[in-house]
Amino acid sequence: MAEKKAFILRINPEMLKEIEIWAGEEFRSTNGQVEYLLQQALQVRKKTLKKKKEE
Repeated sequence: MAEKKAFILRINPEMLKEIEIWAGEEFRSTNGQVEYLLQQALQVRKKTLKKKKEE
């Protein structure tokens, strides 16, 4: 498994509550849900950048 780096995240309490609920619905920890969402966003960004380069 890849080594993970810890860092502090400041987040709006209402947003955190929504992420906690969402994480529970998908059987993930809150941290796992944040990592999942970031990974999804990075994949979309990479696809977008690739399409722009192809044009």
